[in-house]
Amino acid sequence: MRDDPATLTRLLSTVRYEVIPTATVESRVRDAVPPDVTVTVTASPTKGLEPTLDLTERLAAAGYRVVPHVAARLLAGEAHLAEVVDRLVRAGVSDVFVPAGDADPPLGPYDAALPVLAQLSALGNPFPRVGITGYPESHPSIEDDITIQSMWDKRRHATYIVSNLCFDPRVIARWAVRVRRRQVPLPLFLGLAGPIDRAKLLGVATKIGVGESTRFVTRHPSWFARLAVPGGYTPDSLIRNVAKALRSPEVGLTGLHIFTFNQLAETERWRQDLLARYAR
Repeated sequence: MRDDPATLTRLLSTVRYEVIPTATVESRVRDAVPPDVTVTVTASPTKGLEPTLDLTERLAAAGYRVVPHVAARLLAGEAHLAEVVDRLVRAGVSDVFVPAGDADPPLGPYDAALPVLAQLSALGNPFPRVGITGYPESHPSIEDDITIQSMWDKRRHATYIVSNLCFDPRVIARWAVRVRRRQVPLPLFLGLAGPIDRAKLLGVATKIGVGESTRFVTRHPSWFARLAVPGGYTPDSLIRNVAKALRSPEVGLTGLHIFTFNQLAETERWRQDLLARYAR
């Protein structure tokens, strides 16, 4: 089956770059990321929400569309959530991503995303756009039937879904079909790892912290195995194969959520090269 340049161009034109709040990432964003690309900012289970909020405020002031990760397990309670909401609204943020997060134990009473989503609704839906996580593959610590029920429950509070990392286009396609069969109509963003080599990834992992790096490796051992083999993983081949598997407009993807691991210049160069290729 041939590639569909129009679909691939649309996906590559509707992208979100996920970044990790480190000391140098703001300058990397300013140097490499066009203003029409949305930047999402992760939350660290060891450093808390403050680095996420601080970077979000600075990038928003610079004119970027910024989506902070408001991890449920990093919230101390309703008062803390209200403070975070007020701070983000004052910064001009209109889109948040609400995962459960990895902090163990949780900082406060929230151990999952749904209670935080419900509280945001109770606060009058201060953000027009709210994202949640989808799991094409099994969650490492949550049963599949729970994630399915959770997505159904969260659909009332969210406006879009970002798929977690998965490297099998057939699995991703089957998951997207199942989401629609469950009558969940939310737009779907394909989460995928960007074009990063193993040495650079390990360098970023060192900056993130040993604990978080260990958690990432534990959850995604197949990715590291693929990175060790030349040609074992390329994001463009994954996008092409997923697009081929999802021809139905009722199931199609809205855009791409790219895990950049702060390799922003490389990611943007890769995206522009692909856009130029499909334009030809």
